Parts: sequence; structure tokens; C-alpha cells
Amino acid sequence: MTPDGDQREADLRYAWRALAVVGLAASLTSLNQNALNIALPVVVRHFDASSSQASQIIVVFAAISTAVMLGCGRASDIFGRKSMYVLGLAVFTTSSLVCGAAPNYETLMLGRVGQAVSHAMLLANGATIVTAAFPPDQLRRGIGGYTACFSVAGLLGPSVGGALATAFGWRWVFWFNVPVGLIALPAAIVLLRSSPRVRGRSLDPPGNGILLIAMGSLVLSLSQVSGSGRVDPAVSGGLALSLAAFAAFVLWERRARDPLLRLGLFKRLPFTMAVIAQFLNSLANFAVIVLVGLYFQAAKGQTPLEAGLAVLPLPAANAIASIAGPMLTRHLKARTVCVLGSSIGTAGLVLLLAATVSLSGFGPIAVALSLVGIGTGLFQPANIAAMLTGVAADELGATNALRLAIQNTANVLGTAVALMLLTSAVPAALRSAVVSGTVSDVGSAAVRDMRPGLALAFGVMAAMSALAIGASLAGRRVDDRAEAAEAERSAR
Repeated sequence: MTPDGDQREADLRYAWRALAVVGLAASLTSLNQNALNIALPVVVRHFDASSSQASQIIVVFAAISTAVMLGCGRASDIFGRKSMYVLGLAVFTTSSLVCGAAPNYETLMLGRVGQAVSHAMLLANGATIVTAAFPPDQLRRGIGGYTACFSVAGLLGPSVGGALATAFGWRWVFWFNVPVGLIALPAAIVLLRSSPRVRGRSLDPPGNGILLIAMGSLVLSLSQVSGSGRVDPAVSGGLALSLAAFAAFVLWERRARDPLLRLGLFKRLPFTMAVIAQFLNSLANFAVIVLVGLYFQAAKGQTPLEAGLAVLPLPAANAIASIAGPMLTRHLKARTVCVLGSSIGTAGLVLLLAATVSLSGFGPIAVALSLVGIGTGLFQPANIAAMLTGVAADELGATNALRLAIQNTANVLGTAVALMLLTSAVPAALRSAVVSGTVSDVGSAAVRDMRPGLALAFGVMAAMSALAIGASLAGRRVDDRAEAAEAERSAR
């Protein structure tokens, strides 16, 4: 074998080792979040948490992770990807230990903040480590393996969370991260290569700080509506602060010498339409497992394990559709697949509305969850392809970071709004029973009182999904006009 061949073999061996390390950490963080979505009522009951506190356990993690993700990506350029990744693993493992040992709600939230920051460190670096490790002709396999880790975690997470909470108690929903983290941490130190550091870049502290204020005030305001059932002055003030902070962030980023967010990307209309479709689709679908998990525990009296198994049709269908989706794009335009996926997902949400309001059992809800899973599985990879097509090579990193930030922002809003709608539409005396999963213990009349909240939440989610169809259709028309104009120029 030639020296070049020997070097290629060595590089490929390193690439697969790097994928194993990054994939383990990706599975760990994703599994934890999916497990907690099902185990949430058990945690709420332990701390006697209010409905607003229940919402914060989920959405504060996502909000902080989103707010610091762009900064973590920039820090990785400055300090090196390996250093940030190892630090992220160490902080996530430690924070999981703190969450599991938390004697009170405040300590739990402190641990969740640590998990959020470290999750951003890991997510901002995972795909870039894989991309740097694999040669171009093998990159599709590497990225495919990396994204498969999230699909597997989404498939296993609900049942793992339900099993741990039922058999060992809620603390093990967090503690199971610790031994896995202790395996992944030394593996990352030994196996990952150091990356070159970029000189002359800024962390943009003002931009990071403004974005954190914007996300924090938004999430806290929405969770307070969930708890109070009305919009009081504190909520209005928080929402106004959030809007002002988002506006200030945009103004700052336009003038910053080295901005976190490259706003010029939005000048490309095809990209902008894909971003809008991504935002609406994530807004509509991200909270489905949380709501359906609460439905099975609160309205049907199921254990966390039973509820975790009941929601499996969604991640299973999502995993299958995620594999089939790229095959479809060989024969159909990416935007067409986006429209198809959003349409199927919308049908699933409408069926979920009908099934939960009628207090149906597993069968109709399993069909609805499968449709939602197929829809999101088809939409996501096709929309990413539509978003990144035509982007210059030196802008791919910034574009992908922006995609993640927008998707996570929609995830935060979707979860906060869904829980707010669910709890604000039920009688005040019943709200704590909804988030603790004990409505069925109160009586059949209380279970029926959940129906307005379920109808409102799933109705709004279905409407957002329908708007995503419109955004993808508009994006397809933009693409068609661009192709026609290019064909006309070529014919001259």
C-alpha cells in the first residue's frame, strides 16, 4: 500500500473512532431529554411543583441551550473543538449528578442550567468534529451515523425514562447519565484530535448577553401564563422585555465587528422560506411527546413506563421516515418532500386532537403519533437540504449554526406554549393534577375537564403545521422561478 493509502486508512480509522465518541455523547444528551419528557409528572409530584415550575423544568433547559449555542460555537473556534467538547462532557456528567441528588426544586434547576450549557457545547461541536474527521467521499456515512444516534435516542428515550422512573424512581432519570458520561469523557480525551484554533475572533459577550436576556424573559413569561391562567402585568412586562431584547440583539449583530449571527443569510429568499418552514414545523411538533405522555398518565392513569411505551409509535415512525426521506429526494424536489411531510404531520395532529378530546385509548393515538413521526421524519432532512443548497462552502458552518438556533428557539416556544395552553384552559384547581399526572385520581369529571386544554393545545399545533405547509409551498414556487430564470439565461 502506498503512503497515501496508509494515511487514508489511518484517517478513516480515526474518523470512525471520533464518530463513536461523538455519537455516544449525542445519544446520552438526547436520551436524557426524551426520558425526562415522560418522567416529568413523577418529578413534579416529588417536588410538589406548580404548573409553571413544571414547564420550566423542560423549557429552561432548551432556552438556555439555545441562547448560548452560538456562543459555544464561536468559543470552539477560539479555544478548539476538542477542549470545548471535553469540557461539555464533564459539565453534563456533573450536572446530571446534581439533578439526581437535588434536595429541592431550586437545586434541580441549577443542575438543569448546567445540563443546558453543556448540551450546547456538545451539540455545537458534534457535527463539526464528524465533518472534520471524515474525508469528503465518506462524509455522508459519517453524518448519517451521527444523526442516527439522535433517532435511536428518540426511540429509546421515552421507554427508558418510564422504566427508570417506575422501577427506581425519578432520580435515576438523571443518574443513568453519570456512568455513561464517565465512559465518554476519557474516551474523548484519548481519542479525539485537537483542532486548530482561529485567531482574531471575538466571543461577542454583548450579543450573548442580550440573547440570553431575550430567551430567558420569554420562557419565564410564558411559563407564568401556564401557572396563572391569565396574562398579568408581570407576564406582559416579561414579553415586552423579550421583544425589546430580540430587537436589540438584531441591531447589535448588524453593527458588531465579528457578529455571532450572520443576518446577511436572510437576503437569500429560498433560505428564508426554508427557515420559516423549519420554525413552524418545530413549533407544531416538538411538544407532542410531552403532551401525549401527560395525557396517558393524567387522563388514563398509566405509569411512566406504560406512557413511555405508548408514545413509541412517533419516534419509531420518525426513524423509518428519516431513512426513507433522502431516498424520496432522488425522485422528488426537496421542497415537495417538505410539503408532503408537513401535510402528513398536520393530519396526525388533527387526529391527535380528535382522539384526545374524545378520551380515546391507545389505537387511534398510535395511528396519530405514527403520522406525526412520518411527517417530521420526511420534513426535516428535506428542509435541511433545501436550506443549505446553494450556500457557499465558507458559509456552511454559520448557516448550520443559525439553523440549529432557530430550530431550538421553536422547540422552546412550542413546549412553553403547548403547556401554557393545556393548563390555562382547565379549571385552576386542576392544573397541578394535570402536570403531576394525577387527574384520573381526582375522578372522571376531572378527566373530562382536561378536554378543552387538549383541544386548544393540539388545535394551535395543527394550525402551525398547516402554516408550515404554506411556507414550503411558497419556497417551492421561489425555487421554480429561480430555475426558470436560470434556464432562460442559459438559453440566450
